[in-house]
Amino acid sequence: MQAFALTLEGHAHSNYLNFLQVLFIMEGETSWNSHCIDDMSKDIGEFDSFSELSDEGNKEMIVSVDSILPDDLLERILAYLPIASIFRAGSVCRRWHEIVSSKRFLWNFSHVLSHKPWYFMFTSSDEPVGYAYDPILRKWYSIELPCIQTPNWFIASSCGLVCFMDNDSRSELQVCNPITKICKKLQEPPGMKFSDYSALSLSVSRTSHNYTISIVKSKQVPGNFLQWDLSIHIYDSETMMWATSLTEVLTGWRGGDESVICDGVLYFLIYSTGVGTPENRHSLVAYNLSSRSSPLIRSLIPVPGPLTCGRLMNLKGKLVMVGGIGKPDRPDIIKGIGIWVLNGRNWVEVGRMPHKFFQGFGELDDVFASSGTDNLIYIQSYGAPALLVFDMSQKLWKWSLKCPVSKKFPLQLFTGFCFEPRLEIAP
Repeated sequence: MQAFALTLEGHAHSNYLNFLQVLFIMEGETSWNSHCIDDMSKDIGEFDSFSELSDEGNKEMIVSVDSILPDDLLERILAYLPIASIFRAGSVCRRWHEIVSSKRFLWNFSHVLSHKPWYFMFTSSDEPVGYAYDPILRKWYSIELPCIQTPNWFIASSCGLVCFMDNDSRSELQVCNPITKICKKLQEPPGMKFSDYSALSLSVSRTSHNYTISIVKSKQVPGNFLQWDLSIHIYDSETMMWATSLTEVLTGWRGGDESVICDGVLYFLIYSTGVGTPENRHSLVAYNLSSRSSPLIRSLIPVPGPLTCGRLMNLKGKLVMVGGIGKPDRPDIIKGIGIWVLNGRNWVEVGRMPHKFFQGFGELDDVFASSGTDNLIYIQSYGAPALLVFDMSQKLWKWSLKCPVSKKFPLQLFTGFCFEPRLEIAP
């Protein structure tokens, strides 16, 4: 990094300042689409790296710092920028565009410190358009996802990729990098069609970039309210094939829409069909994707107390659950929101939402969306475009910057998901 220690004088010093400031020339813009990496080359004209013009009569030679820095050093500098600044940098000139598009840059980018996860917020409109929140720059970007048709699709994310599954037939699946907008359509999964409940999860390897997708399908046995057919289907990106890993009939339990893959284990919540006490409305299944143990009832893990709902997520290889805490006498009424980490078969509470934040979430049993990656957990009320952030490392609660979307009518709903902004991973 000795290049930063260069002593610049006169116009050369001004060029250096411009070199740093150019990364923020579009700081006021909130449209993400205008900086998509696919469109960078369209915005780049026939011009060289900028340099400040000399005053008339000034005979000194103007030295551009941009031309002094070799490509490999410039690549390393750019790789440490927030991803939004990288996109802006790629629009500066042809040289910078070629650098941020090169394989070597993507390798450098993948080996720097992890990028904080973004949160994408949907409105209740029919179009899959919303805003993505960048916690580093504390900005919202208008963004359109290329392969999702309606906001009520099933969504799962991992390490830069997002998987979408349609809400009707549960047979149309797309894997997408929402930053580069590269998408891949998958073949139809096996198993029952039009299942009553489905839980989608995605796990991406940070080394090989191969990924695994699981779908847990659940459908009531005809004429028997207590019995439910449950099946687990696994997709391997390396073989590009689906396999049905397990089929089983559960008595007294049904599947739901919450699942996550964590350290080779598929976790999903199941729900009581009427048997048992209110404290046992939920339970957690741990299904090892390697050993594929059966029956599932042997791997049940009790949840921490009476929950109204639970949201599962993988934070640095640890299973984390954000749950609505039900009242003892009214288990369908939420009195608080807690955060737990699974340690073996025991839950350890790591946070509980302070009352001043919880007041805006209402009392019904299923009032919030939540997802997380790295050390950040996002919690969003369905009834408002407000986004609460919990930092696991600092045990700190704070509201995000207000989302630019406005509530147009009283019953308008909002939801969302988080994802890692990455450039080097493709489906």
